[in-house]
Amino acid sequence: MKIVIVGTGGVGGYFGAKLAKAGNDVTFIARGEHLKAIKDNGLTIKSVLGDFHIDAVNATSRIPDVEDAGLVLLCVKAWQTKDILMDLKSIVKQNTILLPLQNGVSVLEELKEQIPDENIVGGLCRTISKIESPGVICHFGVIPTIIFGEIDNRMTERIGIIKDLFDTSGITSVISEDIQSDIWKKFISICVSGLLAVTRSTYGEIRELKGTRQMMIELLTEVYQLALRMSIKIDNDFLSKTISFIDTLPYESTTSLSRDVLEGKPSEIDYQNGAVVRLGEKIGFETPVNRFVYNCIQLMEERARRLI
Repeated sequence: MKIVIVGTGGVGGYFGAKLAKAGNDVTFIARGEHLKAIKDNGLTIKSVLGDFHIDAVNATSRIPDVEDAGLVLLCVKAWQTKDILMDLKSIVKQNTILLPLQNGVSVLEELKEQIPDENIVGGLCRTISKIESPGVICHFGVIPTIIFGEIDNRMTERIGIIKDLFDTSGITSVISEDIQSDIWKKFISICVSGLLAVTRSTYGEIRELKGTRQMMIELLTEVYQLALRMSIKIDNDFLSKTISFIDTLPYESTTSLSRDVLEGKPSEIDYQNGAVVRLGEKIGFETPVNRFVYNCIQLMEERARRLI
């Protein structure tokens, strides 16, 4: 199976490198200095689970150049999806599987605007990783895990094939029994990212100060209650488990969204706290903490997008 990694950042770079290291035919989509470094020197992974390097790397900046894609892992930022939809459509053939590993709860619907439903598998991932420098991916927290499943939660032959592929490549993965629920569970937890950006803090800092810890809990509670009102199945103890998990994260850890905002780059704020606000408005549910976070970042987001 030919594998295409669309977006060779912290997520795509790590999982793609694991797949390539195991001997799979992998093509990486990257750009700029990162692409040049990968072509010239290969791809280096620095990981708390063990460093490794792959020398021979197939990489390009153009999605349409890829032929016979069997599995496409979509790993670009959520806000970039619309810009590459037509390019994705050009490489998705009858038997191509498109597996998005992006943040947010609206990406699947955006993909369906151009990609047939039958080509899409629901997915998400858990990892804390980033591009450290051109050609170098740094994984520094959480066991990298892919959670995936058919959108209608059926157990199909292709789900088994993907699971075998991940297993033989040393990638921790879980077949979801309810992929919509799992996507929302991650969505709830990552919405803390906006609060990290507003407070210019790390997970350790935000959880140890009484005031910001309370804001974090209230923010999470809003998104959890929104999910329930939208008929998403989530366990009653999910909030307490999420807070306990956040308490285990490395003190200095941050998120890709908070790093993007603080570095003046476009972020996924519209797909995280912004999505909470919009969905809340749609069903008549107030989300004041998320609205505060979203409104605070909006101005910075507009500035960043003007610089693209």
